[in-house]
Amino acid sequence: MVRESAEPLWRTSSYSGGGKECVEVAQAARASLVRDSQHPDHGHLSFALLDWSAFISSIKKGELDS
Repeated sequence: MVRESAEPLWRTSSYSGGGKECVEVAQAARASLVRDSQHPDHGHLSFALLDWSAFISSIKKGELDS
């Protein structure tokens, strides 16, 4: 769900172990946002929706496993 308010709704993965050492993600109108959960006030990265979707798809397919 995309929120139109000024403050994004940040969430962590269910695999994050309580959110202590992970990233948080939020959806903006035209981008996916990513930030450090330990330093949320240090800013965030912004990715185009298509780029973020391709990245997540690659992870799910195991294409980035080493």
